[in-house]
Amino acid sequence: MSTPWWLKPCKPVDRDMQAAAGEHQQQLTKPAGSLGQLEALAVQLAGLQGRLKPRVDQLWIGIFAGDHGVVAEGVSAYPQAVTGQMLHNFVSGGAAISVLARQLGAQLDVVDLGTVTPMLELAGVRHLQLGAGTANFVQAPAMSDSQGLRALQAGRDSVLRAQAAGSEVFIGGEMGIGNTASASAVASALLACPASLLTGPGTGLDAAGVSHKARVIERALAFHEGHLDDPLQTLFRLGGFEIAALVGAYVACAQEGIVAVVDGFICTVAAMVAVRLNPQCREWLVFSHRGAEQGHRHVLESLQAEPLLDLGLRLGEGSGAALAVPLMRLACDLHGQMATFAQAAVADRPA
Repeated sequence: MSTPWWLKPCKPVDRDMQAAAGEHQQQLTKPAGSLGQLEALAVQLAGLQGRLKPRVDQLWIGIFAGDHGVVAEGVSAYPQAVTGQMLHNFVSGGAAISVLARQLGAQLDVVDLGTVTPMLELAGVRHLQLGAGTANFVQAPAMSDSQGLRALQAGRDSVLRAQAAGSEVFIGGEMGIGNTASASAVASALLACPASLLTGPGTGLDAAGVSHKARVIERALAFHEGHLDDPLQTLFRLGGFEIAALVGAYVACAQEGIVAVVDGFICTVAAMVAVRLNPQCREWLVFSHRGAEQGHRHVLESLQAEPLLDLGLRLGEGSGAALAVPLMRLACDLHGQMATFAQAAVADRPA
């Protein structure tokens, strides 16, 4: 039997270039370590891109959308029709990520994996129609193995399009009413944590709504008990089409040598699944921000991730990752354009 694509090796990091970039940082006209995370980021990118002076010029944003059957349990403050409506907003330019993509000069790739909106056909959206959303995971697996594998491939396909376009950095975003419930369920299963620890308001539930949402997730965890020791089955039973696509995208980025910038809670849960499936992909992930959803901190800690920003964001769509791009670009500019002590004729500290 052939090895599934998501288990195949990732592109190795160029350790020699990473070391050279670290040495270059020590020669720049500043006290060593004075630019903090920006220094570590530039060195990380140098090792990933295999060049002393990395770049974040060509940017691809893949947005994955799907609806969730668990919304029938009253876990969202918004109706499911919003998912389809937001797809239109993405391609018509009115969504936050649409504005950010324009400002960053990024290509926006919008993929509809399966919504409840009937006969949705929008110019500029790739409609894959894996199903009318996932099943209610309290009563059945969220998706079949076939649907899950197709969703993984959809994420990979977006990365391959990014690669063909010459993109150096990939941002994955998501849209799907109910997807914080799915992400919380997946995280609870993989981290063996109570749902209450990882469940937040999502689109705006009050305290009673959050408590109800956590109870729904606990029912789902009990229903699927015995099938949650495998990360792929956990994803298929509790996740969403768009979360599975993100998992596929993160693994594919690492395999193809494209830096992946991870957005908020839902994307970070997808990143955790990707790392569980293929641990080598962890080095290719840059974590953009720490969001307001309470479970995000726990998932970041499990990945030993130190995000670049902490702005209280909880929008999704890849918006937090997009906001981190200017910081990444500046880190590269500082690394590549600052003078060394020798070039500037500035005295270095004594050895």
